[in-house]
Amino acid sequence: MPTKGLSNERLENYEKILIEEKEQTQRIINNINDIQRRGNKDQSGDLSSYSIHQADMGTDTDESEKRVYILNKELEKIKEINSALRRIYDKSYGICEICGCYIPENRLKIVPYARFCIECKSKEEKNTRRK
Repeated sequence: MPTKGLSNERLENYEKILIEEKEQTQRIINNINDIQRRGNKDQSGDLSSYSIHQADMGTDTDESEKRVYILNKELEKIKEINSALRRIYDKSYGICEICGCYIPENRLKIVPYARFCIECKSKEEKNTRRK
């Protein structure tokens, strides 16, 4: 584990990374919302693209459920990113919320909104799986 916190320069760098990640995630959310709003209509608003065959309707439903799943994951990611940005602003970014140790930078590079060190995240996942 690192023994010291991140410098202001590193915090600013992670802030930029998180803001970029948030913008990218928001674009995905907006795209999914646009697709869901349009439904099965094509770009012109023509309803002739609605599925008539039962198998096609099932495929449409499956695709819609996948989009909802992805949308929920992306919305959760936005919450995590916002939380990480708050931690940057209050200078607690990079500190594990469970054990209070510093999160290694190699973890933050992969998951910039990480709240836990690798050890605590592993324990948390094991506890979640047991429930």
